[in-house]
Amino acid sequence: MQQTVSAAIRAAMLECDPQAKVMAARKVARDWRLGRLDFAFDVMMPEQPGRPEAPELLPPGRMPRRRKAGSERGRIALWHALAHIEFVAIDLALDMAGRFGAEMGERFVGDFLSVAADEAMHFALIDRHLKTLGSHYGALPAHAGLWSAAHDTRHDVAARLAVVPMVLEARALDVTPSTLERVLAAGDERGARILERILDDEIRHVRFGANHFVALAKQSGAAVDELWKSLVSRHFRGTVKPPFNDSARLAAGLSRDLYAGVA
Repeated sequence: MQQTVSAAIRAAMLECDPQAKVMAARKVARDWRLGRLDFAFDVMMPEQPGRPEAPELLPPGRMPRRRKAGSERGRIALWHALAHIEFVAIDLALDMAGRFGAEMGERFVGDFLSVAADEAMHFALIDRHLKTLGSHYGALPAHAGLWSAAHDTRHDVAARLAVVPMVLEARALDVTPSTLERVLAAGDERGARILERILDDEIRHVRFGANHFVALAKQSGAAVDELWKSLVSRHFRGTVKPPFNDSARLAAGLSRDLYAGVA
């Protein structure tokens, strides 16, 4: 008897060791693609995913101030923050597939398991890069609030899609080009190649979210922009603010008319 996809996802989410989580996420995606997992949802997703003992997770107000961007400590802090974002993103994608896959269908599961595999690869690349800088994931404190968006939208797939891919991941499309410029200015060509890879992948990730959100809106008879703005106002604690990377957002399926009205 084959393992169910939900059981495989839950096991990957509960992994605490970063490298074990990377390998587990990639294995779930591969096993799903090869037909080795049953489309069945016989276990619940965890309320909190597995986490290593380090990094220490701090609320936003207690996070240390960033060092100067050009300094060695500043570079390490930047890559450590990026590593943490990608580490949490593995669980965000796994939870999307495992929590909402039964109602959304097999294509939805496949899309977000492929996202989880991408995020695992991103984390592995960044952690390896951190080690070339003499550091590693867990060496610095990290932001505690990244999982809250998932927790707050755990009962509503439309809200989850509206907030996580279409706001949080879309924000990465906006800020990555300027980060890329800073990394290149510091002479870090290997880091720049990593960021270029991540930006290309994130466009596809946001597009997955936008496409599934549009399909949900059409099923419910709601206008896409009105539904999205309503859900963002209710479930997103921050603000959607410029500058926007309009070309990347458009490639990801987000028109300026959609988000300009809430900026």
